[in-house]
Amino acid sequence: MYISLDFESEVPIYEQLKNEIIIGIAKKELTPGERLPSVRALASDIGINLHTVNKAYQQLKQDGFLLIHRQRGVVVHPDGPEKADEIYKKQLHETLKPLIAEALCKEIDQKELFAMMTTIFDELGR
Repeated sequence: MYISLDFESEVPIYEQLKNEIIIGIAKKELTPGERLPSVRALASDIGINLHTVNKAYQQLKQDGFLLIHRQRGVVVHPDGPEKADEIYKKQLHETLKPLIAEALCKEIDQKELFAMMTTIFDELGR
């Protein structure tokens, strides 16, 4: 899997790394049970601080995307993340609401927004 980070972005590096891994899982570039590089190895490969990688891995573990074993290392969760429940749907709603409001303020209509979402779903292979 190719990881693309923008060191000039306002989005923190750990957040970009976390997003790239989630995208890799969604696109099935990372499969359930697949081993990921150790914190040190990935930090060295990308050229970032190991604490940054550790933070991304820990958040992905907390969100159910990864398992971290002392002997086996870091693996994509064999069962995948938990399915969306009402709490997740509410959080998603609260995340999307200001993004959609901003899009409306910038005169992006519903049709164009749906087209963007369809493109993203297609990119992710869904």
